[in-house]
Amino acid sequence: MRNKQPTIWDIAIKLNVSISTVSRALRNAPDINPETKKAVLELAQELDYQPNTIATSLRKNKTNIIGVMVPEFVHAYFPNVILGIQEVANAEDYKVMIMQSAESLEIEKHNLQAMMSSRVEGLILAITRETNDYGHIISAQRKGLPIVFFNRIVDELPGSKVMVNDYQGAFMAVEHLIQTGCRRIAHLAGPQNLTIGRNRLNGYLDALKTYQLPIEESLIMPCNFEEGKTRMYTQALLNQTNRPDALFAVNDPTAIEALICIQENGMNIPEHISLVGFSNAPHSAFITPPMTSVVQPLHEIGRHAAELLIRQLNEGTHFIPETHTLDAKLVIRKSTRKA
Repeated sequence: MRNKQPTIWDIAIKLNVSISTVSRALRNAPDINPETKKAVLELAQELDYQPNTIATSLRKNKTNIIGVMVPEFVHAYFPNVILGIQEVANAEDYKVMIMQSAESLEIEKHNLQAMMSSRVEGLILAITRETNDYGHIISAQRKGLPIVFFNRIVDELPGSKVMVNDYQGAFMAVEHLIQTGCRRIAHLAGPQNLTIGRNRLNGYLDALKTYQLPIEESLIMPCNFEEGKTRMYTQALLNQTNRPDALFAVNDPTAIEALICIQENGMNIPEHISLVGFSNAPHSAFITPPMTSVVQPLHEIGRHAAELLIRQLNEGTHFIPETHTLDAKLVIRKSTRKA
């Protein structure tokens, strides 16, 4: 059976003093006898007493806990953003409660309710690929929960947002492919209910238009961050009579799955087909061949999101939501041809 946690009642009974005396001693109040305080602190240490933070937060109506909810932990993107969040939160004396929604709308709803029940003061949120109903998020905001959105941005939802210039990054990626001689460039696209999916698709389309290359619907595949779909759609592209000479993927995990499929078909990258990802995941530099990718400043995304949320908590109703858009950069490796 679980041992009962010692309380200030236990300390007070053992020392035959009042609860208020124990409480003042533990708070290091000046109006208490030094010998009594010494006895309280020594017994608290002996019993391994831990203060009841829930009770304290209920009294103060402040928990100093911020929530972070992400759609998955499988890939490096979200853990690296969380490191930036924690750095700012720790410096500002906030604790961080982290949940992942497994790319499920229902789990996202359940997690949000659990966080509100735990009285988080604010939330940093990246929604799931399934989330196309925002009622639970709007309800939480109406109840006074400040929310900062990142990565998986929804334009229709109010609140501060932190994102990378996905359009710029996608345009640079496709421009690089064009400048290295590629002419039939396919796009393994993300969910179009998410801003990142739409912006990266628009960057791809506008790069083709700028360089007067035709837009072919048969080269745009809706992979939607789903493992298995990427392999299926990549194979469909490779089976085309006039197959593409380059692929631009919505993110690095999608690009890596495409790379495996291409190599299983006996084709070489970039000799037969060039490949560009998006997010510059740490392992992208160590696969064969090392992959060209759009760099996102993950640590900075986390820092910006945490700073915006804590500012909103401090300023209250005076806070005006902000959108921070960080620049993307292209790191060129051996999965694309030389210009």
